[in-house]
Amino acid sequence: MAGPAHVSRVRFLYKRLLVLHRFLPIDLRALGDQYVKDEFRRHKSASPENVTRFMAEWESYRETLQTQVLQAAGGQLGSVKFGSPLQEDKLGNFQSDQIGQLYELMLESTKSSRQFDIQEDGK
Repeated sequence: MAGPAHVSRVRFLYKRLLVLHRFLPIDLRALGDQYVKDEFRRHKSASPENVTRFMAEWESYRETLQTQVLQAAGGQLGSVKFGSPLQEDKLGNFQSDQIGQLYELMLESTKSSRQFDIQEDGK
């Protein structure tokens, strides 16, 4: 599974996610970029079964984010809410450390004073 085609597919997905994050609000971009980098690094030596699930979930995220970015670019920015609800049945597939990560990510992304206090240029 770790042949050149697989490596190329993983790289493409990784880079595409980071490009899509450029269209997020700056604080969400910083949070998202760090999360993507950490998760892809963490799964470098995952089992083939985990890699298949990992890639499917990140492809789904890419599709959702790409749709939302295109909606925002189409002038619907005020009505676009980035992200999507996590289906309850998917929680059963998470390991306990992943539930903890997810909880921390939820706290960080929803608090009013985020860890990433980043200002866009010229603002």
